[in-house]
Amino acid sequence: MPQEPAIERAEIREIRWLDGRDEPEEVPETPPVRVQFNPQTLKVNYTNQKAGGDQPEGSAVQFVGRGTTKLAVDLLFDVTVPPDDDGEPVNDVRKLTEKLFYFMKPKPTDEQDKFVPPGVRFLWGSFLFDGVMDSMNETLDFFSSDGRPLRATVSIALSQQELRFRFNEGAGASAGTQPQAEARAGDSVQQLAARQGRPGDWKAIAAANDIENPRNLTPGLRLSLTKPSVSVNAPRVSVQGPSASAGTPSASVQTGFGGRGGLSGSLG
Repeated sequence: MPQEPAIERAEIREIRWLDGRDEPEEVPETPPVRVQFNPQTLKVNYTNQKAGGDQPEGSAVQFVGRGTTKLAVDLLFDVTVPPDDDGEPVNDVRKLTEKLFYFMKPKPTDEQDKFVPPGVRFLWGSFLFDGVMDSMNETLDFFSSDGRPLRATVSIALSQQELRFRFNEGAGASAGTQPQAEARAGDSVQQLAARQGRPGDWKAIAAANDIENPRNLTPGLRLSLTKPSVSVNAPRVSVQGPSASAGTPSASVQTGFGGRGGLSGSLG
């Protein structure tokens, strides 16, 4: 019986912008935050920046700046579901959600008395969004008999100061099925390949990921594996055009990945 492809889970990673570079780079010192359950929808909003046009006989509307792109995501966390990545079980869901709160805390910069939040990359299959976290709302809705929160829904809002479509060019398979594996503490490429049932492919995996030292992998590093020959249903996508109401023109895209098909576990 053919083995079903592992479901690729969305990740949130820290990034930083360097002088002289157009694209940010990931911060290897910060472990990626892998969601427990994939979101059902991703809501993307594009807004132009305009000036003028407020007076009846005033100047015409002028579009200034590069606009803004925003992403809204709802994520579910539930500690009553056993972890499927060999993680330690926890008895308070906030021990999981505090990993997201890290991206809300401003960090000091080289300039005196200036603080900025960490850069954020939301990555899921071919969907890629870079920006900063504007807000995080946490709803605790299930508790143990002694009052410990066990389940939470976290709504996060990210933004970037430009209008932009971006794609993860490294995602060769359909969204949600990109084969990857994450290195554990003390892992070698051979150990990682053996854990994936492919001990004989470790040299090819090391070469494909430009690994210089295959005996000692950085914990949390994600390695691309050979792409399986599979086909999956494409996600449902609905697009809303610019609003007809007065004010700042905007457009939004909402992508649905279908019920619980994107879940990595099941709720009781």
